[in-house]
Amino acid sequence: MLLHLHPLLAMSVWRHLRRMGGPGLVLLGIADNSVIPLTGSMDVLTIWLAARHREPWPYYALMATLGAVIGGYITYSLARKGGKETMERKLSKRRAKKVSKAFERWGFGAVAIPALLPPPFPFVPFLLAAGAMQYSRNKFLGALTLGRGIRYTVAAGLGFHYGAHILRFFSRYYKPAMGILIGLAVIGAVMSFIQYLRMRKT
Repeated sequence: MLLHLHPLLAMSVWRHLRRMGGPGLVLLGIADNSVIPLTGSMDVLTIWLAARHREPWPYYALMATLGAVIGGYITYSLARKGGKETMERKLSKRRAKKVSKAFERWGFGAVAIPALLPPPFPFVPFLLAAGAMQYSRNKFLGALTLGRGIRYTVAAGLGFHYGAHILRFFSRYYKPAMGILIGLAVIGAVMSFIQYLRMRKT
């Protein structure tokens, strides 16, 4: 029964977020960058909302960036408080070491560039690394805002300029697209649960 309820619940949440518009982007951005990574969902919702032309498209880019920055800062703050041990509990030791080396080498770019890259590039490890390595709060927020701002400006701009084609695509392939998004959300939830169990074990 629960397996049948989860997709229905996800579709209901998705519809509610669409109706909310900009505030829905903020809520989704917080979840996507802190609680459970929902791969691609932010880009899809930003494009779809901008395609509807209900508000000027820069508004949706701004709200998506705001949500992403708030969510990213939550993850950064938790890792900053817990130190490297928190990062190693969330990631494997090998992966934590790899991300730390990249961060030591690139600094500002180690946050800005991953924030700019589209899915399925994993971004949360870099948020954790920034906090665990006590990276400057102001530089972190600047890098995160720059990367996410560019990414969602491009997404909203594409939605605005190619709105008619995008809305036709969504109306035609709505169910398969929702199936993919739900599948990605379930994978994210399972991975987060596994990480939680590891933390409890540790």
